[in-house]
Amino acid sequence: MIIKGCEAMTISHYLGLLGGLALFLFGMELLSEGLTEGLGERLEIFLLKLTNHKWKAIGVGTLLTCLIQSSSAMSVILIGFLNAHIMSLKRAIWVMMGANIGTTITGQMIALDIGMFAPLLAFVGVCLYLISHGIKHLCGQVMMALGLLFMGLEMMAQSMLPLQHSSTFVNALMHIQNPIWGVCIGMLFTALIQSSSASIGILQILASKQLISFHQAVYLILGFDLGTCITGFLASLKGSRNGKRLALFHFLFNVVGAISFLIISQMIPLADWIAGWTPLSPLHQIANMHTFYNMMTTFIVLLCEPYLIQTIQWIYPYHHKK
Repeated sequence: MIIKGCEAMTISHYLGLLGGLALFLFGMELLSEGLTEGLGERLEIFLLKLTNHKWKAIGVGTLLTCLIQSSSAMSVILIGFLNAHIMSLKRAIWVMMGANIGTTITGQMIALDIGMFAPLLAFVGVCLYLISHGIKHLCGQVMMALGLLFMGLEMMAQSMLPLQHSSTFVNALMHIQNPIWGVCIGMLFTALIQSSSASIGILQILASKQLISFHQAVYLILGFDLGTCITGFLASLKGSRNGKRLALFHFLFNVVGAISFLIISQMIPLADWIAGWTPLSPLHQIANMHTFYNMMTTFIVLLCEPYLIQTIQWIYPYHHKK
């Protein structure tokens, strides 16, 4: 049975795509939940004792987000600390900068193609998870989560194969030549699934199947990081004023990064330079682009950090004006 408007995609392909995405997101959630619970009070100690200096805080944010594999989860944790008045806004902002770098580790893992061991990881992980306790139980959960994550990616990859022959899909991709349009598509897509890591994974699949060019992918990556800010906004709705400020900073951080990259890339061929690192590997090109972009954004935001803090404090002042 053929779906009108996408000639090569059948219902089974769409179901496989949704099932793969569900496995990937569940694996991400399981990994984040397991490591967050496993770290327990250590997480609070890390964030409180090792964030008294800007660079240390950025390093801690990067490391912890590499572990829990989600900048969205880190933003929710930080907003929780701000709501409980455990951490200052400035420290949370520094950690959030590092979190944006740490979240790029997922794309790097996908590029290394460790997914071929996904079924084995999932099987060993399930066994450990069911029969053990303590640290072995946690290791089992982490292994199971990684296995499910990469099995989900493989399911999505197989389901997207027919798109190579879809004129509708190819024509739609032609519109991504416009940078603003590409950023908007990436932002809306990631806001919908609430995971920039999943978005990057899907993008790497499309690139590996030659369904999208690297230069088109660059614009989508900028939008992915903007779209992931929705989680922080949702978490901050009923929280303290500082929680709302952090969510706004996360959004402004990515807005500044996207605008800066678009401007700089008009003067310097950044995308061509990054693509040249690994000319034969679309997976590595996208992973490297995501990492470079977030590191560049962090550096730029550090230069204008005082002005950004003043801006968010002006938008969310300490007292309402009468």
